[in-house]
Amino acid sequence: MSDEVLESVKKCVGVIKGAKTDTEKFAALFMVTKTVKAEKCNPRSKLALFEAIEFKFIKRLLLSDEVPAGCPPFVYKSVAMSILTALCSVQEVATHQEILQNVDVFLDIVLGEGDEDEDEADEDNLMLVNEAYKCLNFIATFEQGLKALFDVDTVGKMCKVYSQKSFQTDEALSLLVTIVEKFGPPSWENNVENFNTLMNILAVDFETDHSERKFKLCSILSPLLGNCPVEIVQNSQNTCDNEIWPSKLFLGLRDILTSKLVKAQRDPAIKLASQMLTTFGAEWSLQDEAKPKVFFLMLIHLASIEIRMQLEDKKFEQVLAAENLLGSCFTILEISIAFLSADTLDLEQKEKQQTYTALKGAFTAVLNVLKTLSVSKKPLETKEKCFVCLMLMSLSAWLTLETSAMKPAVNNILPFALQIANESFFAYRARYISENVKSEDKPVTYDPLSSVDVLRAFLPALCHITVDDKGRAVLLKIKQEEVLQECLAFHWSIAHYKKPLIPKSERCKPRGPEPEIPAERLKKMADSRGAIISICNTFMNICVLEVDHVKDSPLFFTLMKFVFDNLPELKNNHDNLVVYGNMAVLGLLLLKLKTAYIKKNDFSICRYIQSTIRFLWDAYTVDENSNNSRFALGQLVVTMTYKESWMELQELWFLGMQNLSGILTLVPWISEFAIESGWAEGIIDMLVKIKPGSLPTNVKYAYEDLLCRLIDANSDLVATLKKKDAITACRGHKFMELGKKLF
Repeated sequence: MSDEVLESVKKCVGVIKGAKTDTEKFAALFMVTKTVKAEKCNPRSKLALFEAIEFKFIKRLLLSDEVPAGCPPFVYKSVAMSILTALCSVQEVATHQEILQNVDVFLDIVLGEGDEDEDEADEDNLMLVNEAYKCLNFIATFEQGLKALFDVDTVGKMCKVYSQKSFQTDEALSLLVTIVEKFGPPSWENNVENFNTLMNILAVDFETDHSERKFKLCSILSPLLGNCPVEIVQNSQNTCDNEIWPSKLFLGLRDILTSKLVKAQRDPAIKLASQMLTTFGAEWSLQDEAKPKVFFLMLIHLASIEIRMQLEDKKFEQVLAAENLLGSCFTILEISIAFLSADTLDLEQKEKQQTYTALKGAFTAVLNVLKTLSVSKKPLETKEKCFVCLMLMSLSAWLTLETSAMKPAVNNILPFALQIANESFFAYRARYISENVKSEDKPVTYDPLSSVDVLRAFLPALCHITVDDKGRAVLLKIKQEEVLQECLAFHWSIAHYKKPLIPKSERCKPRGPEPEIPAERLKKMADSRGAIISICNTFMNICVLEVDHVKDSPLFFTLMKFVFDNLPELKNNHDNLVVYGNMAVLGLLLLKLKTAYIKKNDFSICRYIQSTIRFLWDAYTVDENSNNSRFALGQLVVTMTYKESWMELQELWFLGMQNLSGILTLVPWISEFAIESGWAEGIIDMLVKIKPGSLPTNVKYAYEDLLCRLIDANSDLVATLKKKDAITACRGHKFMELGKKLF
């Protein structure tokens, strides 16, 4: 049989085992070399030879510097490495426990060469290093081998080899990249300095080398950046200041992408540019002091053109063949669009129009592909769905920026797009829960769709889609609000972080300072707060524009109960303020439409109304220092707490005041909560201190309408307000309707 040990190998094994001294065994090795070269040895034969020789014998040969008189100084090492190279080419030997436990032997040979200048290294020494690299590459072919290399910090050692410009540095770099691609950022644990040193050397080469190697370096730098240590990402600005490699890579990429290129040269450069944007953000592309916008806009145009070239008039199978390149292009557009939406880049009208035209062309091609897939009867495979997710992530950024872009085409693919987005959300949620719940069960296998939450990316766009009649009709038809409710609950569980309960047995013991929340969790909490805001906005649009649907829907009653139960638990601090306002106003909109289901003895309503009143009450205050005179009246101003977020909170405040006033008419007993809180008296106290005629018209109307509705609901309030000098306030600010109710 083909997997049996060859007869010639059996004879060779017999000779080796029959050797009585190391000298006899060494002599037998020449027979091994001849046998391996002459015969097509199968894996079992090579394993038999390896076990017969024994690694400890080979190791002695490699470490020995003493040779018999008349022998070349490298004879033992040369023969030993030749044997290992010949045998390590099969998995059975490359992953043998003896090999995996002794990978340092190969690394020491490679590192030892670094102590000598390349010009001084003799031919035998160079051959030895070359053979060691061959063995290391064989070992790295297999997962067990990669793990063994990772465990002995081969990454750090190969960085040393490369930084010393030792012999065969390209082999060192290739091995390093292989390990880093397998193990990701943990490869650089305690090796950040090595990372920067390596990147600085590579970046200088990348900028100054104008040969074909410049393009090969793109393919090396991309995976290194793709597995960039988290310390580099977190301190990107400091890194850019202290290390030369980010700016050198910018210069090198600008040199490449502003030249005439063939596809094989352009594609790696686009991928590297995508990685740089992912690592450092769009700001990295604005380094040219003379013309900072040129490279950034060029990247958008290049990515847009490439997307059209790869998508237009192509079958989906052909599109998938360019998945890696397209993924980089979509990433460039996604990051660039997010940067443009922040409106921090001052573009001329011509630049805006050219950029819009390029992006529209790219996303027209994307929408056409999605349309074709949406009507296809063939179900998508997981890999195909993952690629669709790439397209949707970029498309969602575009729809957030251009709220009215290509509405008919967008509405046409919306059911299909949201089906994939919802699948990715459920997969992402399952993964998040499994990663954050301690379990001793067997390891979980993750759905490939769980790597990104497409629905999260789509949430800002859904706010705009629900304003459009046709878009909203599509969402309601596919019952997207059901998934959005689950999405809200999920992100609430992240944003509303609660510290673990302290066991009763530990509560009386002295404790040190509270541990800080990890940076990664804080980042997720901030992202989930953004998600909650978008979901609330989407639901508010539906409440305003689909009144009958909301009134009849049990789901919106459940949503209302969710708001009632959870808002009072949320701390109304700086981080949560915008979320707090959105939740409060959404609750009012739902309460107004669901008054028929409200019960007076429902304690959750009481707590919710108190929380909402606090949000509305705390928005304004009187600036009594606006005039120097101690007797002068002040100005109404937004409180310091609200001021920073007032652009987002202003409309919420007015909408909240309006809807609370409307609810007081529909459900008069709710006025009890407002009156008991002292808010009405607080408003009068504030109005009395404000200079007459200085109250903004919209604020004036909001306060007057609320006070009038409170009096309509409970006439006992009149006497209370009069004691607070409400009549003076009415005269000063011309509250005609309120004045009538006070007399």
